[in-house]
Amino acid sequence: MIEREETFAQLLGGRGAALDATLPSIAFVAGWLLTNHSVGWAALIAVAAAVVVGAIRLARGGKIRAVLVGAFVVSIAALVALYTGRAIDFFLVQLLSNAASGLAFVVSWAIRWPLLGVIIGALLGQRTRWRQDPDLLRAYGRATLVYAVQYGIRVLVFGFLWWQGDVVASGIARVALSWPLYVLMLAPTWWVFRATLPSDHPGLRHPRRRLVSGTDPG
Repeated sequence: MIEREETFAQLLGGRGAALDATLPSIAFVAGWLLTNHSVGWAALIAVAAAVVVGAIRLARGGKIRAVLVGAFVVSIAALVALYTGRAIDFFLVQLLSNAASGLAFVVSWAIRWPLLGVIIGALLGQRTRWRQDPDLLRAYGRATLVYAVQYGIRVLVFGFLWWQGDVVASGIARVALSWPLYVLMLAPTWWVFRATLPSDHPGLRHPRRRLVSGTDPG
């Protein structure tokens, strides 16, 4: 039996992590508005928010590497905005990172190493055993393409708003396209798994051990 959708959602990351990632952006926009469009103060407030979020995550048992990466990304975004003097450039890092992530997901499907399988397999402690299952490999491949759509949506929206120079709308989009978009894309991604895997398949946690030579993951 295939795992419940809630379990699948937990494997890919929970609401808390998605919301935590948006708080520094909200802080940046709020700081920019409250300080008469001061990029310096907005950047400082965003970094401070990232530090607070990181401290809370650590207190709740979060991994220090994830906390450091989050703080690093926010710091880079703040430095970019400070360097250019344009508040909208704070969102340039997220635009580029989403473009890179979307490309990585598509390329991983093309080379038959779908990233969704790599990520979930690692979280389940399976390493690459899922690749020995042709059905699971095919399902991960198709689901990876569907999951990549969210990155394409973000690139289109963030890119347009960056081009328009709309700081406030970019902050709103940062929130709207995090957890809400993730939830929206979860349903079709999970549907692909259900439609691709045979009815007697034991599920994501139990890959079948079969040779995959010549298997098409798409």
